Amino acid sequence: MTSPDSETEELDEVYLHTVSIHGREFHKFSIDNQIAFEPVDDEEAERLDLQHRVFSRIFDGRLIFPPIPRLRRVLDCGYGTGSWAVDVATQYPDSRVIGLDISPHKNPDDVPENLWLQVDDLNRRFTFPSNHFDLVHSRLLATGINRARWPSYLADIKRVLKPGGWVQLVEIYFNVQSDNGSITEEHALRRWSTQFLRSYEGTKDVRIGTRLNNLLRDRGFEDIDARMIPLPLSAWSNDPRMQAIGMLNRENINNLLPSLALYPLTQISGMPQQDFQKLTTQAREEAETASLKAYFPLYVCIGRKPG
Repeated sequence: MTSPDSETEELDEVYLHTVSIHGREFHKFSIDNQIAFEPVDDEEAERLDLQHRVFSRIFDGRLIFPPIPRLRRVLDCGYGTGSWAVDVATQYPDSRVIGLDISPHKNPDDVPENLWLQVDDLNRRFTFPSNHFDLVHSRLLATGINRARWPSYLADIKRVLKPGGWVQLVEIYFNVQSDNGSITEEHALRRWSTQFLRSYEGTKDVRIGTRLNNLLRDRGFEDIDARMIPLPLSAWSNDPRMQAIGMLNRENINNLLPSLALYPLTQISGMPQQDFQKLTTQAREEAETASLKAYFPLYVCIGRKPG
């Protein structure tokens, strides 16, 4: 679907091909061009929808964090299943929302009339006009944006924002932490994290969440607000709110651990499938072990373009 606000290219058939690896479907164009290595099948789409509900809970139902008096144009970078974009388009019917993603395979069945979902590679420079959007939303792109692309990616975002417009960034640092320090190098969760991060070292900056604050400042953004939220892997917290979030996130993590790591560990790092299954099985069990108090650091950062 093409929006009059967009100058991206028409969908080419090359974006539609998939390849099956160890029983999961992957986007062939993304694999061939080292863009993204997550599955694009129905199983992953269901997980992403669940993950969106987890985020909704942890953000207390807020879709948009910065103060924007009148939302007219929104760009969603890496829309996935379109959950966030659909919710924003529905909640703000007078706005125009454009979503970009490299894969069209997880698109929602029902799309509001004010939402346009388009296929494009976010590693390429934006073709949108300057000073155009009130808000640019970017969520969980550490494993999709190339390491060297981040400075120009944020510069692109700044260029297409209206003066006074906002960027909203959300990233998970997939380096498991323990609230009581009980996770050691011997734990499967730690080995999962270490090998997952190592597999991306040559292409992506999977630690980008920890640096968003400085990157936005370097690009000239103002009113920057950055924070880290511990995202519990299960319902171990004594705090009722965080316990509820952990309970909801438990199923997401159970599916995330094998889903996100399957291609990086078996195809990039060369881990035998049998070893991979053993590692993820043990990691899943540890994620549900309340005494380990496991969490992923969730980084949230907003910044305003001067003007």
